[in-house]
Amino acid sequence: MDFGIFILMQQRNKHKTSHQILRDAVEQTRLADELGFGAAWFAEHHFSNYGMCSSPLTMIAHCAAATRRIRLGTGIVVAPLYTPARLIADVAMVDQLSNGRLNLGIGSGYQHFEFERFGVSLESAKARTFEMLDMLELGLKQPKFSYEGEYYRQPMSAISQRAVQQPMPPMWITSVDPAFVSRAVKSDHHVFVSGGDGGVEKMHAHRVLIDKVARAEGKDPAGVKVGLLRAAYASNDKAEVDAYLDCARYQRRVALSLKRRTAQIADDYQVEEGIVEGEPTLEEMRALLPVGSIDTVIERVVSEIRALKPVHYCFQTQMGDFDHPTMLRQLQTWSKVIIPAVQQEIANDPPHASAAEREVAAA
Repeated sequence: MDFGIFILMQQRNKHKTSHQILRDAVEQTRLADELGFGAAWFAEHHFSNYGMCSSPLTMIAHCAAATRRIRLGTGIVVAPLYTPARLIADVAMVDQLSNGRLNLGIGSGYQHFEFERFGVSLESAKARTFEMLDMLELGLKQPKFSYEGEYYRQPMSAISQRAVQQPMPPMWITSVDPAFVSRAVKSDHHVFVSGGDGGVEKMHAHRVLIDKVARAEGKDPAGVKVGLLRAAYASNDKAEVDAYLDCARYQRRVALSLKRRTAQIADDYQVEEGIVEGEPTLEEMRALLPVGSIDTVIERVVSEIRALKPVHYCFQTQMGDFDHPTMLRQLQTWSKVIIPAVQQEIANDPPHASAAEREVAAA
């Protein structure tokens, strides 16, 4: 199992320009590479300050030249917002530019705000994504292909760019929708899940679902490759932790307002932060997330790994308006203290399913 970082590139206010946010993200990626992290992931968002990276593949192409070993992932490509043939060619080209270090994260998207401005119905996103998965597999694996679907059609075509990784770059499908999990399991793709606001019980629930789907597909659940994304921050300075939790709440508020179409946009593209009905308190978030003192974070990360049994643990420390030097120090803390401690704990007591978990999963 390895560890990665997730970079959303938010602009909570305009004190920092979009250009500086992008440059900071590159520097965080470069440091993560030097520290030996397994992967860096870049989100895709449009038309708001929720995320300043409109093209994760472009970001990866740039970071490939600034790094040496770290894998670089789309976290995610919002599949329904792309033309399939163009996406296939871009994926292959970026895999070449990164010398085979691309992780291809694919998702169906969730923000009405973005879909409306691309002229695509969010209601059709799931079906479009399944067709896009078909086309990506065909276009990346075969010298030429054609496709006839409900939403996409492709005459017999040859994609001139060919990926370095064969038969195709690793695909990470980001959903706990059983239909998407089933598709990932069938094709031996990764299942990439988010813990959201939940704690270790949510990790157990995700694992039970994945195991149940795997068994239904006639697959060994232990062979399913799972990645986990978590909001996480470790510091023995309570003020730093409180600042992080405030940024995490900000991110949640903006994401939900965009998803529910309640967002208020000020100053061109800045989404106004507002209280969300039923939102967890900062203390409730503190109790569930791998956030807090260094010892607390180590303990919670170990518990989550034992519950979900992922092959990749990805954490997000860059949130809201957290300052860049603090982010760099946080990467150092994870690399030098937290990850070695977690790996030692896991080596001493590897994750295994309890009898109760196996019984529930088989039901």
